[in-house]
Formats: sequence, structure tokens, C-alpha cells
Amino acid sequence: MILIGALVGVPIQFLIQFAGLVRTTVSHASLMVGVLPVLLAAGSAMFAHEHVTVKRWIALLTSTLGAGLIAFGASTGEAGSQATLLGDLLVAASLIAAVVWILLVQVMMKSGRYTPITASAYVMTSGTLMLVIWIFATEGPPPVHLSALTWVSVVAMGLLATTVTTYLWNWGLAQVPASQAGVFLNLEPVVGAILGVLVLHDVLGPYGVVGGLLVIGAAIVVAMDEGESKAR
Repeated sequence: MILIGALVGVPIQFLIQFAGLVRTTVSHASLMVGVLPVLLAAGSAMFAHEHVTVKRWIALLTSTLGAGLIAFGASTGEAGSQATLLGDLLVAASLIAAVVWILLVQVMMKSGRYTPITASAYVMTSGTLMLVIWIFATEGPPPVHLSALTWVSVVAMGLLATTVTTYLWNWGLAQVPASQAGVFLNLEPVVGAILGVLVLHDVLGPYGVVGGLLVIGAAIVVAMDEGESKAR
């Protein structure tokens, strides 16, 4: 289970995700990420046999509609790059891989043999080794003669965007209910879309804006419904 979770969670998820990012804009990709909480609810119902309310299923359909509007809505990005249907679909596929990874890790932790820290360490380390093997086998050693700005960006993504954020997320879960934390998780697509517009000068079409609002709204409904269920 560790190896399957590692394979799906690291090389498969990130290779597909980055292939999608090349073919779409930052704003589109960020808004598509808003589908993740709803996909997770559906996956939990089908594979973990968790109870999903009618409200959550309505949110799932709404989120799917929103994702469709994002995928088909026109958008331009940095240097005139265009969001494409293929790019959006690849990002969506990477989210499905993320759901599979989350459910597998959840099963590992429920077994009582692994804490959240050890499960994450085993899966991420094994997955990274698989990714290294794939890269060396298909493209050879990665370049090391990079500019200082590129190295700073790589270190920042690894240290700040992955290590520190994962630690802060787990620490936060120990302080607040998971449903409350889920609402903050749903800020990710909003922040990503805003940064895409402000920093990379992405331009969202009207369908992208409406689709993004539907996705984010559905994700918030799922998180709030989870909190109400736990309160009862």
C-alpha cells in the first residue's frame, strides 16, 4: 500500500499536473484545484463507504459543472499563452490521483501502524525515489547549472511550498476541527487565481469566472456540511 500510494501520489500526480500546467494558465489550474474537496467526498463515499449527504452530491454536480465552464471558457495568460481543454483535463486528472493518494494514506493511518508523520514520510520518500528513477530513465540527469534565481525558486518550492506548509497544515489540524481547516484549504484556488491575474497577468473569461465561483462555492458547502454532520 505504501508503494502504491507513493506511485500515485508523487510521480503520477505531479508529472500529470505539470504536463497540464504547461498547457493552461495559472488561474485556470488554480480554479480547477477547487474541485478537490468535492472529489474527495465522492471518493470517500465510493471506496471508504462514508456517508455523503444529498447536499454534498448536489455540490459535487455543481462543482463538476463549474470545472466544465472553466475548461471551456477562454483565458489568456502570461505572454499571451492560452488555456487549453487538454491542459485543464490533465490538471483534473492529477486531482483524481491526489484523491486516490489521500484515501490510501488514510487507510494506512486508520490501521494504527502509522502516524500522520510516518505515513507521509514513507509515501513521499518512496515516491520521490520513483520519480528520480523515471526522470533518469527518460530524460537523463537534470541540469544543475542553473541561475541563482532558479535555485532560489526550487528551494522555495521544496522548503516553503511543501515542507513548511505540510507541517503547518498538520499543526493546524491539531488546533482546529478538520471541517474548519477545510474551509481555509478552499482559499487555495482563490489565491492562485488572484495571483495568476495580478502577477502573471492572466485574463479570465466570463465562463472561467462563473465556473470558478461554482467550484469554490461547492467546496465550501462540502466543508460546512461536514462540520454540521460532526456537530450532530
